[in-house]
Amino acid sequence: YKMLGRGESKGVFQMESSGFRDLLVRLEPDRFLDLIALVALYRPGPLGGGLVDDYVERKHGKQTFTFENPVVEEVLKDTYGVMVYQEQVMRLLSGLGGIPIARAYTVVKAISKKNTDTINSAQEDFIAGAVKNGLERSRAEELFDQIRFFGGYGFNQSHSTCYALIAYQTAYMKCHHPTAFLAALITYEAGNADKVKDYVAECR
Repeated sequence: YKMLGRGESKGVFQMESSGFRDLLVRLEPDRFLDLIALVALYRPGPLGGGLVDDYVERKHGKQTFTFENPVVEEVLKDTYGVMVYQEQVMRLLSGLGGIPIARAYTVVKAISKKNTDTINSAQEDFIAGAVKNGLERSRAEELFDQIRFFGGYGFNQSHSTCYALIAYQTAYMKCHHPTAFLAALITYEAGNADKVKDYVAECR
């Protein structure tokens, strides 16, 4: 984790681009959950929507946030109150809005495809369910707007977890067995002169 926090992730699965290395330095990940979130967040939608900045700032205690409802806290506490995954959206729709989980999955897909009829129908049901569960109507409307915005580019948590696991494994190999790891990378990329040059520079 210290190695990743220094941005030394050349050769690490999913994490070797200059932008991702900059993000690792900003975040200084210290737990596996951070890696899962970073894989999901490092895409144009979350980056452009400011979610990455919120995640980083909240992790370091520079931005305050509160949970106005126990369901919201349960769903979003691991990501500092930031919606990161499709599964979180589904759990909010179901747990807070009373929408059956199978329908919640359909709603998430409808948001990504901009199917307004399905979205609008779900919005009314969600707001009614959230109010019934103790949320102010204005806050319920605001939360659904966030769901609608996020759902357009939400990433699947299970998919992100698999990617993060491989990232962690390759980072572990680079950290603890750097000679063998970099030799293997150069061998694998032997036909790509630019990659070989890049990894030789990393060796130095």
